[in-house]
Amino acid sequence: MLAARSEVQVDNAEVRVTEWRLPPGSATGHHVHGMDYVIVPVTAGEMTIVAPDGGRSKAQLAAGKSYFRKAGVEHDVLNETASEIVFLEVELKP
Repeated sequence: MLAARSEVQVDNAEVRVTEWRLPPGSATGHHVHGMDYVIVPVTAGEMTIVAPDGGRSKAQLAAGKSYFRKAGVEHDVLNETASEIVFLEVELKP
């Protein structure tokens, strides 16, 4: 599996904004979110979410339709489709 690409766009005392690009066949790698965060999809697409126990689920992204998650989420995110997935992750610093 290829590594997803990320670029931090903003990192200050209040927030960190990272652009994530997942080409087909890529993954973010297993990680735990240390802060509350908002995902802002730039492209529509379907991500595969892999839980720590190996369970898999699908997440549908709609361009411009944001969603929020609390700190502590633990997963790997895979792109098993034929199209690149792009989203912004906005982490809210305490």
